[in-house]
Amino acid sequence: MPKDIVVNLMVGTTPDPAIPCAISLAETFGAQLAGVAFAYEPVLPAIVGGGIPESVIEEQREENEKAAKAAVAQFTAAAKGVLQGSRMVPASLAGAADTFGEIARHFDLSVVGQCERDRVGPEELVVEGALFGSGRPVMVVPFGYKGGMKLDRVVVCWNGGRTAARATADAMPFLKRAKAVDVITVGTEAANPVEASAAEIGKHLTRHDVKVQVKRVPQGNLRVSAAILAYAAESGANMLVMGGYGHSRLREFILGGTTRGVLKTMTVPTLMAH
Repeated sequence: MPKDIVVNLMVGTTPDPAIPCAISLAETFGAQLAGVAFAYEPVLPAIVGGGIPESVIEEQREENEKAAKAAVAQFTAAAKGVLQGSRMVPASLAGAADTFGEIARHFDLSVVGQCERDRVGPEELVVEGALFGSGRPVMVVPFGYKGGMKLDRVVVCWNGGRTAARATADAMPFLKRAKAVDVITVGTEAANPVEASAAEIGKHLTRHDVKVQVKRVPQGNLRVSAAILAYAAESGANMLVMGGYGHSRLREFILGGTTRGVLKTMTVPTLMAH
């Protein structure tokens, strides 16, 4: 059961969808909540001839710090009942991901908001930092999501792999509180090893008093991520659970296709673990 949670505060985005979700999680589990806002170093464009005046760089740095302080103030006011603390951390865009992953190691759960669709934002890197760098589960909240966390129906995405098992174990406090839990496999046929594995994890969850059904979702012409999100929409799911898959290239993790697809087009909060 999570007893402390850290949330990445979106800078320059109002309202921040991660804040009310994180607050409701803290209230549900009786946990303390901490917030981190990054004051990003100015990103300097490549230009031909000459340089950018130091005064312009400093002005941008001050604006970024002002935005981070505003995010901290918004969070502090909203999270009074569960507040553990909040802080602003100076960082580069790449450095923020590593820093948040390191911070999240000291909490049971991290919460990160999805960046606005069709836009590259620092939250994408922060999600990867939390997923691959913390050793802890991360809850990703869709951009535009409103309100707190609901647990009427939770969908567990199962492929028989290690990361799926890790995510399912990390999600146990949520699964025990859910009114209904669906364990789904995508595109497998009866008697397939993944299907058999799903049945076994269903039995395991039942032993933990989880109200679970195991279902096979046809893939058709869809990508796996699209099939998962289509099922979530059709079933009225409030939350997804899935392993965050990635592979390492020169010690840098690269998101797997299904993980990347869900993160890009997600519609409900998604708990991931690696």
